[in-house]
Amino acid sequence: MKFLKFSLLLFIATIAFSCVAPSENGAPQMIKTEVPERPAGQTDMLQFAAEPIPTVRVGFVGLGMRGPGAVQRFTHIPGVEIVALCDLRPERVDAAQEILRKAGFPEAAGYSGDVNSWKELVERDDIDLVYVATDWNSHAEIGVYAMENGKHVAIEVPAAMTLEQIWALVDTSERTRKHCMQLENCVYDFFELTTLNMAQQGVFGEIIHTEGSYIHELSAFWDSYWNNWRLDYNEKNRGDVYPTHGIGPAAQLLNIHRGDKMNYLVSVDTKPIVGPEIVKELYGREAPDFRNGDHTLTLIKTEKGKTINIQHNVMTPRPYSRMYQLTGTKGFANKYPVQGYAIQSGQVESEGIPNHEDLNAHSFVSEEVKTALMEKYKHPIHKELEEKAKTVGGHGGMDFIMDYRLVYCLQNGLPLDMDVYDLAEWCSLIPLTQISLDNGSVPVEIPDFTRGGWDKIDGLKFAY
Repeated sequence: MKFLKFSLLLFIATIAFSCVAPSENGAPQMIKTEVPERPAGQTDMLQFAAEPIPTVRVGFVGLGMRGPGAVQRFTHIPGVEIVALCDLRPERVDAAQEILRKAGFPEAAGYSGDVNSWKELVERDDIDLVYVATDWNSHAEIGVYAMENGKHVAIEVPAAMTLEQIWALVDTSERTRKHCMQLENCVYDFFELTTLNMAQQGVFGEIIHTEGSYIHELSAFWDSYWNNWRLDYNEKNRGDVYPTHGIGPAAQLLNIHRGDKMNYLVSVDTKPIVGPEIVKELYGREAPDFRNGDHTLTLIKTEKGKTINIQHNVMTPRPYSRMYQLTGTKGFANKYPVQGYAIQSGQVESEGIPNHEDLNAHSFVSEEVKTALMEKYKHPIHKELEEKAKTVGGHGGMDFIMDYRLVYCLQNGLPLDMDVYDLAEWCSLIPLTQISLDNGSVPVEIPDFTRGGWDKIDGLKFAY
């Protein structure tokens, strides 16, 4: 038996390393990743717009940590019917029904008590959109099944954990002509969206480098996850397992698959120290094979010579940070730990904003100038939704803006702000960083999930 196990491990290792192209001195150059040929009859979903849906009928799957807030937010969006609710635990469905009653909505159909109850919801013929807020491991399966049953689907982050799951979502979306959007709320935060607008208007010159992260100590949350699924995933897997909050805004600044594409990444990590300690503290057992390092760093190079730095750390007692940083040829923006802009001398005045400081390369503009810049470049989405978003809430309002924009685009037959290729690219860091780390931090090719369409669109544009 031991020999069989060893033989299997040796076979897997051989397959893994067989795709590493050696250099002249024998060192690995790049791990190649396969891009499957697009099935006959499929076309890409770039700028895809479905037929308008004046009243969007929604079914929610997963009512644990994220689902109830989504149900509450949808009661504030015009033209929405909440048709069905599903969770493994009946009491969570009952709690969501109470949200509807308090908001003056009729009771929705409820599904619970079985791990496959969600399939009954998905199979209904009176639902347009399935909103998925379950654990990571079930996201892709539900998304694929929803599209196959004629539904658009919106999936919490990360929407897929493996390359196989990612390609399944891409191919199913292309084949069924149904939207598959990842619910990445951080792209709608006020500083991020304003800074994106500034970048698109040329305030920072050409953007050459961006940074993002998910640095969030989870000591207060680990035992809140059903059946310990999140800590269990970190114990069994390695790499940046939660990259989308960081990579989403960073990728948007660089117009990824809208004129540029990510070519390859390299990851490094620390050894796991805090992770095994958490397992012992919470569950009273040793975790000698805990896989994920306490801190992971990933560097990405794009086709057009830009760079991205992404980090992940949910273990150590660091202050919360998504980093969010851009470096341009004429300016700089930073959100954590200090929010501010540094702009080339003369650039502020050219924006028509008085500046009374002697700017240099080592200082942010004054708070007065920053406020003026953010007001001048307030994104149209924020101009429309800012006040209501702050009232409804959800991470300061960005959750509401995300949900509102999803429904607005469906109602008006517009392309969504985030498409299935955003989902694919941002989630791909999960398996690709693990491949890099498990092979000695070698470069790993990032697939072109558009299969050749990455430069068909000239820049990121939100539809109105």
